Amino acid sequence: MELLKGKKALIMGVANNKSIAYGITKAFYENGAEIGLTYQNEKIKKRLEKISTELEVSFIEKCDVSSEEDIKALVNTVKEKWGSVDIIVHSIAYANKEYLRDYYYKVDKQSFLQSMEISVYSFTAVAREFLPIINEGGNLLTLTYYGSEKVIYSYNLMGVAKAALEASVRYLARDLGELKNIRVNAISAGPIKTLAASGIDNFSNIQKTAEERAPLKKTVSIEEVGNTALFLCSDLATGITGEIVYVDAGYHIIGM
Repeated sequence: MELLKGKKALIMGVANNKSIAYGITKAFYENGAEIGLTYQNEKIKKRLEKISTELEVSFIEKCDVSSEEDIKALVNTVKEKWGSVDIIVHSIAYANKEYLRDYYYKVDKQSFLQSMEISVYSFTAVAREFLPIINEGGNLLTLTYYGSEKVIYSYNLMGVAKAALEASVRYLARDLGELKNIRVNAISAGPIKTLAASGIDNFSNIQKTAEERAPLKKTVSIEEVGNTALFLCSDLATGITGEIVYVDAGYHIIGM
């Protein structure tokens, strides 16, 4: 059974074949979805070309989400190629590496605003600009992490951004649910060794601690996150919106 047969999914943020967004893309493709990918720059585009052949991607388009013009241009491209879209996955975040170590309070204004613009505001901007061409009953999905709720040493600025992103998920779920029956959710994935994670100081220790303390005594894979994304964006989850769904081997339930 192909859970997304006939659905068109735009996935923003695939960096390489080890990224969480790739795990989601592969799960969608294997379940019948037609895929479109976006890239920020030429370096990432080259990596995506191989992936696009493997997963029979319909198109790859540039979109720097810090540019309103790029987002609007992407909407026009999707409209031209597909007419409409069913699913948008937002797997995009940024924080100056300098503030992914040491203490949070040291962050400067420009770095703070840049992180909020790319990691948080871009999700709302994409939702707003794409709203006219998202099909009734469509889905928006983004990625977050437990550092939004509890202090994770070295996560710092990104934790604050993810907290704002999770609040955005709830407000967008209310807005878009009322307007077009669109569901908006987030997956809070456990620590996975990706290109993005490499910028976090002492990431290997974060991953090791999660593995030791999680009830399932393991870290999760991009395939496990991909399968959860598949569920959330399929008709199996039509009653779920505004949720932060944890895929972290249970780590978030543990207290002392």
